[in-house]
Amino acid sequence: MRHYEIIFIVRVLEDDAINAVVEKFSKLIVANGGTIDKEDRWGKKHLAYDIKKQSEGYYVLFNVTAKSECVKECDRVMKITDEILKHMIVRVDEKDEA
Repeated sequence: MRHYEIIFIVRVLEDDAINAVVEKFSKLIVANGGTIDKEDRWGKKHLAYDIKKQSEGYYVLFNVTAKSECVKECDRVMKITDEILKHMIVRVDEKDEA
């Protein structure tokens, strides 16, 4: 099991829809054997440039402990989810966590 940071930008929708997208990925990670160590919602921010004709997005950061298969599945689903404008998954080295 390794540590990852998963950050994604959700298209600005109503609060219920944003919560549903965040919950969807939270459940996906847990269903694939991962654990969410920390969930950090940064909120709605103005984007530096338009992404998919959107000028604002809702930022969410997950600190996750999971196997690589879980992270690959999360990446695959994020790529095909229309509500996700951008996402990035980074493996955190143990020495960087201190």
